[in-house]
Amino acid sequence: MAGIATLVATLVLGVVLGLVVRRRDGRMRVVEHAPVTSGDLGADLGERATLVQFSTAFCQPCRATRRILGEVAGMVPGVRHVEIDAESRLDLVRRFDVLRTPTVLVLDGAGNVVKRASGQPRKADVIAALGAAVDGASHGASHPSDTV
Repeated sequence: MAGIATLVATLVLGVVLGLVVRRRDGRMRVVEHAPVTSGDLGADLGERATLVQFSTAFCQPCRATRRILGEVAGMVPGVRHVEIDAESRLDLVRRFDVLRTPTVLVLDGAGNVVKRASGQPRKADVIAALGAAVDGASHGASHPSDTV
C-alpha cells in the first residue's frame, strides 16, 4: 500500500511541476540587468529596440522563434533581431542566467533589458514587449511595472 501512495504522490508532483513549467514557457517577464552594448553582443543594437535570441544548434523551437523575431523586427523600423549561439557565448549565458534555449531578451534603444522569455514566445507577446521597450525609450525610461 505504501508503494501505491508513493507512486500516486510522485505522479501528482510530476503533473504539477509540468503544469508550472508549461505555464511559464515563452512568457515575457520583467527583469533587471545592466545595459547591454553592441560590444557585448558582437552586433549593432537597433536604434529603437533589439530582440536578442539565445539559441543552440540542436534547438527545434529556436527555428520558430527566429522566424517570429525576424518578422516582428521587420515590422517596426529601428528594431533589430540578434541571434547568439549560446554554446559559443558562455559569458553572456552566465551573465543573463540563460538556462534553456530559446531565451529572448527585449532591449530598449539604450540597451536596457525590458522583458525576457524562456522558451518559444508567442508573436503577440513579443509585439507587446517590443511596444513596452519602444514606449519606455520614447519616455526616457523603461517601465519595469509593465507586464505581459
